Amino acid sequence: MLVDSPPEATTAPAPAASRRRHVLRSAGLVASVAALAVIAVLGIAVGAKQIPLDQVWHGVFHYSGTDTDVVVHDVRIPRTLLGLLAGAALGLAGTVMQALTRNPLADPGVLGINAGASAAVVSAISFFGVTSLTGYVWFAFAGAAAVSVAVYVLGGTRSATPVRLALAGTALSAVLVGYINAVNLTDTAALDKMRFWTVGSLAGATMPTVDRIAPFLIVGGVLALLIARPLNAIALGDDQARALGARLTRTRVLAMVAVTLLCGGATAACGPIVYVGLMVPHVVRAVTGPDMRWILPYSAVLSPVLLLGADILGRVVARPGELQVGIVTAVVGGPVFIHLVRRRRMAQL
Repeated sequence: MLVDSPPEATTAPAPAASRRRHVLRSAGLVASVAALAVIAVLGIAVGAKQIPLDQVWHGVFHYSGTDTDVVVHDVRIPRTLLGLLAGAALGLAGTVMQALTRNPLADPGVLGINAGASAAVVSAISFFGVTSLTGYVWFAFAGAAAVSVAVYVLGGTRSATPVRLALAGTALSAVLVGYINAVNLTDTAALDKMRFWTVGSLAGATMPTVDRIAPFLIVGGVLALLIARPLNAIALGDDQARALGARLTRTRVLAMVAVTLLCGGATAACGPIVYVGLMVPHVVRAVTGPDMRWILPYSAVLSPVLLLGADILGRVVARPGELQVGIVTAVVGGPVFIHLVRRRRMAQL
């Protein structure tokens, strides 16, 4: 007599494999947090000016106003905090953008948010005489928000699709870049002030700047994490997402708000830093798979590792000067982007 195998024999491996994946993902996230802590310490300890570790410790915990204390406490700590916030924001914004447009090569620049922030900054400098970073942070944020609304309206609001949003963002970016170039060519003072900001840098970080952008980035980050599940549904296509009960319009609106807060705030404070939001999600997917509930937390942790690592590298390789972080990420990200495009093309052949 034939005896069927008990149900447990065929169903046990699936839960076991699921638990194993969960443990591995959790362990990887813990390791990523540890790496972030190490890179944050290095961000305070390492710089263009070499400072002994005991003096770094003194500047952090026993500030007394000496030159080294000022460098550590008033320059490196705000710079590291800004790198942590901006890196996490760019990583989350890039991940949300790739999920929203269903394009793994997308980043926040696809929606024209960087161009909107840059256009607002050049307008503030040229027409309103704003010269300080804390002054034009608000202009940059307003420009990013205005472009996000315009992209959503041009994309069709309720009938918006990933393709329409991407096309609207690309069109607006082209218009805004032309406007920025026109203002810079006719106003040399604006060009001189914009030159440092457009490279992308953490060097001008101050605690007031960190305090001003932190609430926006925190709200945007929480919002991005909350829409992880519906973004998983959107990745399957609109019809499948509707069948699963996902509210497409609401999810896309919330995603646009999250990207605006994250990318707008980071760009306002640091300038348009490229490739961070593009590279990190690709690395993360190799570890976590396609589940946004894991990709988003991983990206929030590993993106500041990349950004602060690039900033530290820029301080070290050009001593006693330094390379701006936007230059370092572009040098590193360019070849990575080419590799991703070639790999995607080969996969389609």
